[in-house]
Amino acid sequence: MSGVKTRSRPAAARPAVKPRPMRQKASEPVAKLRISSRNYSSWSMRGWLILRLSGLPFRTEVAQPDDPRTRAELLLNSSSILLPCLEHDGAAVWDTLGIAEYLNELRPEAGLFPQDRLARARCRSICGEMHAGFHALRSSLPMNLKAHVHGFTVWSAARADIERILHLWRGCLEEWGGPWLFGAERCVADAMFAPVVTRFRTYEVKLDEVCEGYARTIEGWADFREWVEAAQQEPEARITELEFDAEF
Repeated sequence: MSGVKTRSRPAAARPAVKPRPMRQKASEPVAKLRISSRNYSSWSMRGWLILRLSGLPFRTEVAQPDDPRTRAELLLNSSSILLPCLEHDGAAVWDTLGIAEYLNELRPEAGLFPQDRLARARCRSICGEMHAGFHALRSSLPMNLKAHVHGFTVWSAARADIERILHLWRGCLEEWGGPWLFGAERCVADAMFAPVVTRFRTYEVKLDEVCEGYARTIEGWADFREWVEAAQQEPEARITELEFDAEF
């Protein structure tokens, strides 16, 4: 990636990454992922991308937008995010990081987390920060893949969140060389930050050269594009009643 400095690391620290398994194993139960809105739900997007990374075959079930749980999530009024929810072999996992850890145990060969110990520790740390923090960004710049807001003013609290995210991106890209956050292969961290890229585009947040390059890498991800294209086709009935501009 242009503008990214790389730090030399011992060859042993970057073992070859095995191809992600894409076929269902013999007698493996079919997984189901329940999601809310493709257009508005960043958590649903994260869970879906993580499942795609795992290679586990699954079907997607979209919850009705007038479901109280869905509305609470999208309006940031839910004390616990219950969607997305992965149902597989008797297990129900409704936390995005819980889904990632479950799939990592189920399919360790998929490489959901970096193989290098230090990279894996950093990956879990920044995923946890994305999972628990950046509340000003979430409320001020809500995810809306169909919108493009010109001249949007980003207030100080959200700006601080944005600067922290860009700092995390630059640190990972410099340390592990890009084009993904932890090197040549996608991992859970890229899925966790993918919805942030959509927020930056919706509200025209300007990025430096390094972070712009990473944003374009995310936008070139085939699974990311598939999600965005499906979001563009999502019916607006009832969802428009959520009045997201109230969050600004």
